[in-house]
Amino acid sequence: MRVITGTARGRRLKELEGMETRPTTDRVKEGLFSALQFDIEGRRVLDLFAGTGQLGIECLSRGATEAVFVDRRADAVKLIRENLKVTELTDRARVVSADSMEFLKGLREKFDIIFLDPPYAAGLLEPAIAHIAKFDILNPHGIIMAEHPVERTMPALFEPYRLHKTYRYGKIAVTMYRRSGNEQNEE
Repeated sequence: MRVITGTARGRRLKELEGMETRPTTDRVKEGLFSALQFDIEGRRVLDLFAGTGQLGIECLSRGATEAVFVDRRADAVKLIRENLKVTELTDRARVVSADSMEFLKGLREKFDIIFLDPPYAAGLLEPAIAHIAKFDILNPHGIIMAEHPVERTMPALFEPYRLHKTYRYGKIAVTMYRRSGNEQNEE
């Protein structure tokens, strides 16, 4: 598992042992960042259910201003910190050891891009998406990228959020949600 491009291009990231964490495959990661390539620079990123931290690290490498990584597993938090040191991106990162859903409930800040890749069987993806929309934690024109099994249909959301597109990569899909701007409030 390597950083695809940017300041940390080619750096190898460490992976977690065991089957509890399922890192995003290279094919999915390349497709995901192809869809996001013009939306990363200067943005604030939340990597929820972060695992190895590879998605947030890729954003930092590509010019994101800041990334917050959240995972409940102590070994994952330790590994994210190690991967940030290897990539020399620690100065723009914050690593939080917490349950991702509890973190969302207490959140008082907004982000431009949010990655959601919880364990598929945990039933956390739809509640996380609903919470993000309900408490409106995306900045105007923000993006949610949700990884899920291809057979799972993702929920539609109410304005200002909308399901934008689902990308399919074999058995895995990534659904992009977008938040509209504040156009209705502007005159």
